[in-house]
Amino acid sequence: MMNPRDVKTVEDAKRIVEERNLSHVKVGLFDIDGVMRGKYMSKSKFFSALEGGFAFCDVVLGWDSNDQLYENVDIKLTGWHTGYPDAPVRVLPETCRDIPFEDGMLLFLCDFEDKAAEVCPRNVLSRVLKRAEDMGFDAYAAFEYEFFMFNETPDSAREKGYRNLQPITPGYFGYSMLRSSVHSDLYHELLQLGEDMDFPIEGLHTETGPGVLEAALAVDSAQAAADKAALFKTFTKVWAERRDMMATFMAKWSNDYPGQSGHIHMSLRNKSDNKSVFFDPEQPMCMSKAQRHFIAGQQKLMPQMLVMIAQTVNSYSRMIPGFWAPIDATWGCENRTTALRVIPGSDKSQRVEYRLGSADANPYIALAAALGAGLYGIEHEMEPEEMITGNAYDQEHPAHLALPQTLVDAAENLKKSEAARDLFGDAFVEHYAATREWEGREFRKHITDWELQRYFEII
Repeated sequence: MMNPRDVKTVEDAKRIVEERNLSHVKVGLFDIDGVMRGKYMSKSKFFSALEGGFAFCDVVLGWDSNDQLYENVDIKLTGWHTGYPDAPVRVLPETCRDIPFEDGMLLFLCDFEDKAAEVCPRNVLSRVLKRAEDMGFDAYAAFEYEFFMFNETPDSAREKGYRNLQPITPGYFGYSMLRSSVHSDLYHELLQLGEDMDFPIEGLHTETGPGVLEAALAVDSAQAAADKAALFKTFTKVWAERRDMMATFMAKWSNDYPGQSGHIHMSLRNKSDNKSVFFDPEQPMCMSKAQRHFIAGQQKLMPQMLVMIAQTVNSYSRMIPGFWAPIDATWGCENRTTALRVIPGSDKSQRVEYRLGSADANPYIALAAALGAGLYGIEHEMEPEEMITGNAYDQEHPAHLALPQTLVDAAENLKKSEAARDLFGDAFVEHYAATREWEGREFRKHITDWELQRYFEII
């Protein structure tokens, strides 16, 4: 029997479906917010799609995470003015995976094509990786996610109005051997899910806070790493709900606890000799000239591209002083208070950690921004600002390193960014910025608990 990880071609995909005698398979893709959309497809339809593609309603690029259509913002690709037509989609045979709890069912990822590809998140990352390839580089990445687990169901959470939710464990207990041993069955199941669905988890431990875990995914080529991150988030939630629990990747779900990060580790290797682009043992911190330029690009473009890293209104609740989330575009060596952390090592391990990201970000878009900015820095031979030593939160930083404080302001910065348009294309920048403006407007329609408590009686 063929292993899903050995599937590379159209013929391989057909063979494994036939071997398993499947009547249907699952196909899916990721929307602007990183939400996976998909369906079951009959074998005959799937075989046809493998050869010539299929059609998928482009509304999934024209609505928000709550299935509300983008209106009153400048969305050109799709909308009432186009009638929400089908867009061409191609199946990616090499993304074949088992769905272990569906009795042999297979999952395949897909990509939008033609005009829709200009704004499709996975395609945006692919274009950045083509740029790296043209520069002579192979890009590698690994994602780390913090997420809270609750003894709740979608129904119970709604019944409670998302208040007084019960985490799976009380207290803080960071790196707790007690918690991971008592609840080892949960940990083992999640670790096995990662192996079965090919998003292997390199490390899994409790973080500081009730019911919060951190998972570090194994490094891989950048495209595969983003696929694995997106699938990890989706199927961790699926796994939890099948156990009558819930997992949230919100950037910050409670005022009482630190936010949830989505850090990205990145490195480049030369295509010519497979040697690290970042490692130079003759330089301080073993940091090559190219890595300095890479970090400089990330630093200088961070205020312009923040909206691709912090994509929700909630993301900006996380970025406040003293809560382990950087608020300025800073960098340091092995410094977890800066936005960028240089990690010295060997030819194999020299890398940079993009620490600004939150767990709610779309992995494709976040990696496209972080990697694209670094490549731009190499292309333009940028130099970083002075390295931060000590606590970055307690220091003054140049005004141009300050990050936008709201989603709408960050979206405006992206629209003005010539570098972003160069890296990602005008169509994506305009479309994505408009979707974030929509998100900000939707938020302003609602009254928060904080406003009621503060103003209802006294004002």
